[in-house]
Order: sequence, then structure tokens, then C-alpha cells
Amino acid sequence: MSTIELSASPGDLRSLAEQSNAWPFEQAKAIVARLKKKPKDEVLFETGYGPSGLPHIGTFGEVARTTMVRHAFRVLTEDKIKTRLIAFSDDMDGLRKVPDNVPNKELLEKHLGQPLTTVPDPFGTHPSFGAHNNARLRAFLDTFGFDYEFASSTDYYKSGKFDAALMRMLERLDKVMAIMLPSLREERAASYSPFLPICPRTGQVLYVPIVAHDAKAGTVSYDDPETNERVTLPVTGGHCKLQWKPDWAMRWYALGVDYEMAGKDLIDSVKLSGKICAALGGTPPEGFNYELFLDEQGQKISKSKGNGLTIDEWLRYASPESLSLFMYREPKAAKRLYFDVIPRNVDDYQQFLEAFPRQDARQQLGNPVWHIHSGHPPKADMPVTFQLLLTLVSSSNAENAETLWGFIGRYRPGVTPQTHPKLDAMVGYAINYYRDFVAPTKKFREPTESERAALQDLRDALSNLPASASAEDIQNVVYEIGRREPFLDLVKKGKDGRPGVSLEWFNMLYQVLLGQEKGPRFGSFVAVYGIANAVAMIDGALARSQGGPR
Repeated sequence: MSTIELSASPGDLRSLAEQSNAWPFEQAKAIVARLKKKPKDEVLFETGYGPSGLPHIGTFGEVARTTMVRHAFRVLTEDKIKTRLIAFSDDMDGLRKVPDNVPNKELLEKHLGQPLTTVPDPFGTHPSFGAHNNARLRAFLDTFGFDYEFASSTDYYKSGKFDAALMRMLERLDKVMAIMLPSLREERAASYSPFLPICPRTGQVLYVPIVAHDAKAGTVSYDDPETNERVTLPVTGGHCKLQWKPDWAMRWYALGVDYEMAGKDLIDSVKLSGKICAALGGTPPEGFNYELFLDEQGQKISKSKGNGLTIDEWLRYASPESLSLFMYREPKAAKRLYFDVIPRNVDDYQQFLEAFPRQDARQQLGNPVWHIHSGHPPKADMPVTFQLLLTLVSSSNAENAETLWGFIGRYRPGVTPQTHPKLDAMVGYAINYYRDFVAPTKKFREPTESERAALQDLRDALSNLPASASAEDIQNVVYEIGRREPFLDLVKKGKDGRPGVSLEWFNMLYQVLLGQEKGPRFGSFVAVYGIANAVAMIDGALARSQGGPR
């Protein structure tokens, strides 16, 4: 249970939050300042979703981060102001191309250009393709327990919820055009209109010049590109929709959105939409532009390219909490989103969780787990690290949970899959990760003559330890054996004032014994793996290396 929950009143908690520089509080403070200028009874947070594809890891990141800011705001205001989070689906957008990952592609090809909510569902499970993807979004968000309200662009346009804002857009069309035209190429500017009619004949979203508009009547007119017939439609009631930047601005204005974040690639779009919102008489929301994720090569992750990591892939190898930690960290810094970042985030999450009860209230507000769990982080109870599990799998070639639990049970008597279900899940994650990423890249390094001598000495020293030796005792032996050339660290001294031991000694152990670059604390690994098993491993490494065993 949270220490803050027990010891701090809402007022005390607010005072600490006001002094905190954790980024969710910094964002929430901007909303508090906004309310001082223009008080409201309710604050609206929004995230957007394009339902032409399935929810992805960026969708999770945006909702998770916005939820953190929302909770920080509730703390700063002592929960005296109502808050809502809307997950808005742009499902009235026209289908521009047939996705590669759907069945019955020929069915979709007949409906290109139509709003996603009128395109048939190629999966055959929902009334439309838009409805199918919206359902996937809701199921996706529900899996993580997010508190949100779903909103459909189609519903809002057709029900009349946007009618007043659309009429305002039509009345101030000249101001909107003056904002948009300088941002467009000359060719596009010549025929641009914020309003996109929905063709009564084909049902398609039309990108056509608007040849006339009547603000009083609330209509726009265009020439049908196929029949050349002049068509006049009301801008209300779902007969038209807006191009996306004016649409974003109109939504902010119509709903009174107070906070929405967006990717760095949308900085210019946020600025333009903010100007349009102001031209309509609204106040653009607070928010920030988060950095984009990069793949293994440092390239921007793209849904169309399929590079980087998907949400399902992350959750095959690690918990949702570890992904939340990744999203919490440095949202304004570009980060590689690839498989090799997973182990660190899994173990760092556990370290933050273990540190939480030892921290004072001020430190707790800066701990990521406080924000990940909305002020109620669970009790830490993870006897082994993810990196240690990975090394156990690697050392024993164990690709089944029973073998790993055998090691764990000997190391921590009484710890079972039933008593520690989260650890049981992590065992499964470790096996998956080893099978997919560690095993294919295992490459044992040949030891040098001096390294062989050190390994032999380590083997003999470990053999002299009792089977029940603690991880700390084992680590001390490993450290002492490594205190030799070429592993001496003349800069970093040991506790006794003698030269320390460089990381190269420990890296060598993993490279030669396990065929991997790095690993957990070696003493902890041997304690779990067993001293006899570790001695046998060293014997095997010496036997397969050049020259064979001495």
C-alpha cells in the first residue's frame, strides 16, 4: 500500500505535488493555470485514434501518458474538479487504401473513399470496418483498465453535436482559409476547402472545390466531379465533414478540450489547429509534443513499414507495467523501441516498486510507479530479476517453466507459481524472450590463456564453497578471483583499498560461459543456478575451448 495514502492528507499531497518536477505534474500545473484564467466545472482530456488500422503501441502510449497527467491534475486540485478522458475515433474519414492485413480485400476496394463507418467489415463481425476497429480499440483500452469514454466522429457529426461548431466554421470561413492557405502548396491551395461533402450519390468523402457557400443557410455547393451537376448540401447533420486540421480545431472548440498531447511530427499541425480554434472563439488545449519512437536502426517507427515493436510483441515478453514505465520515461526524448529495451524496463520497474516504501512522500511523487498506478502501487514481491531468469534459461537451456521453477524453489523455499503469480508470468516472458532473441544469437567466445587460468581458479574456489553459500559470499569469491591482470581497475578501489575489478571480468564470464554479452550479478546467478551446476558449466567451457581442460 502507498505510504502517501497512509500519511498524507489530500492537502498535504497537493502541496507536495505543487513542488514536484515529475513531468505529469508539470503538465497538470499548466491546466491548473489555464483554469485560473478561465474557470470550468469540468476538465476534458482527449486522445485521438485513426480507425483505418488496429490500435498500436503509440495508441497505448498516448492514453497511458494522458491518464498520468489526468491523475496528477486530480491530485493538484484535490479531486474537486470533475475530469473526463475521451478516446476519440476519426471513423468518418474516408478509406484511402485497402490495408494489407485484412481478409476480403476485394470487398473493401469497392468502397474506397467512403467513411470508415459505411465501409463493410471485411472480418464479417461488425456493421462496418470502422465499427470493427472501434471495437478493437475499446477492447484494447479495456485490457489495460483505462478510465475513458469512447467517442465516434460519425456519431458526433450525424447526431448534431458538432452542428453549432460547423456553422461557426462556415461563418468564419475567411479567417480559417487565411490560416490554412499559407501552409498549402500552390496547387492544393487553389482548390482547398475545410469542408468535405459526403456525396449523396456515391457516399464518398469528396475532396472537391467548394464553388459557393451560404453562412445563413448553412450550406456549401460543389460540382459533382462525374456528372458536373451542381450540388448544395447542409454542413450539418453529417452531410459534410472537415479536413483533418480544421476538424481537430473544431473538435477542440465544440467539446471544450482542455488537454491533448500529440507526436513531434504534428507540431505544425497543432499550431495551425490552435489558430483555427482561436479563430472560432475557442481556447486551444494544453499539451505537449512527445518524441517519436525509433527502431533498431534509429529510424522512425512507421505502421506502414512495420518496423519497431508492436504492443502484442511487447506483451509476449513483458508485463504491461514495464511498458507503462517505458512510456513514462522521458516522453520528450526520442527512444529506441526495440526488443533489447525490454529486460531493463522489466527490472527497473521492480526496482522502483521495491524502493517506493522506503521513500518519503516527496520522493514517492517522483517515483514512476506512483504515476503508473495512479498513486496506488502494489507491494513489491519479485524474488528474482528478469535478467536473472533469462540467464537461468540460457545456462540450463531450459525452455519449460518447470525447470526454472526448480531453480527458483531451491533458491527461495516456499516461492511457487501459486504464491507468486506475477513471477510465474515473468517466467513465461523469460522463456519467450530467450527462445526468440537470446538463443538465435548465442555465440561462445574463446577464452585467452590468462582468462582460462582465471576460470580454472574460479572453478576451484567455487568448489570449496558450501552448497548453501549466499549470493554475497559467492560474489565476494568471484570478485577476489578477478582481482588480477588484465581485469584490475586501478581507478576504482575496493573496500580494502586494493585495486578494484573491471566490468570486463564479469563480461568475460558471460561471453565465455553463456555465449551472451552481459548478465545479472554473477553471485546471484550462481546462488540460484547452484554452485555444482556453475562448476560444471566452467568445466564445459574449459573443455570446449582451445587446448581442452588442463
